[in-house]
Amino acid sequence: MSRNPGPHSIPAQQRIAKAISRAGITSRRKAEALIASGKVSVNGIIINDPAIKVGPVDIVEIEGTRLPDPARTQLWRHHKPRGCVTTHDDERGRHTVFKNLPPDIGHVHTIGRLDMNSEGLLLLTNDGELKRRLELPQTGWQRVYRVRAFGTLSDASLRRLQAGIDIHGLSLRPMEVTVDRNSGRNCWLTIRIREGKNREIRRALATCNLTVNRLIRVSYGPFRLGDLPRAHTSRVADRTLRRQIADLSARSQPSQR
Repeated sequence: MSRNPGPHSIPAQQRIAKAISRAGITSRRKAEALIASGKVSVNGIIINDPAIKVGPVDIVEIEGTRLPDPARTQLWRHHKPRGCVTTHDDERGRHTVFKNLPPDIGHVHTIGRLDMNSEGLLLLTNDGELKRRLELPQTGWQRVYRVRAFGTLSDASLRRLQAGIDIHGLSLRPMEVTVDRNSGRNCWLTIRIREGKNREIRRALATCNLTVNRLIRVSYGPFRLGDLPRAHTSRVADRTLRRQIADLSARSQPSQR
């Protein structure tokens, strides 16, 4: 088989499973399963090692079908409703956010997660490297949440949250917390964090004798939920995405003296 680069060749040296994932066909984990089952060939030879690297001169096929061009990096905003999970395949058969997505969006990853009972802004991307980068705490992007909780937040508890707390050995970074209003037996808070550990806000407020009964993420870094309807998805313009990635790269560079 010819080794000349064609319209569906890989743009740079990378692991074969990653190349398949970047083409927008499936996840890297499922790509590894395809490779293990002998359904993937490189230059006409069946392979079974997902760590093999391929480059521009290699021809990759899945069950005889040429691998499509890698999809360009894209980002979407999605308004996650309550009652669905953010996994592709849920072993308990619960509704997932991916069932709400447009059919032509292809394979995408969530940037961070929202638990089943949380709602609001969820960022999606078709680029696994971008996903990992935007999830890193050192990225410095702030996540903002509107929170309704049963109970009253005392001044002492507010200071504890703002200073950072430890929950059974799990250290949570300081939160920016604003009490917006008290409504009956509930209070409304605005909480800003720069990490995003599992159920971080719910667990932190539980130490203050508050039970979260509604949690809405309204922004993630420079991206806002705005008036995006529930369960709807909106693609971020390429120019906006390039600008934000460039700004992120500039901030991550060490200062020159």
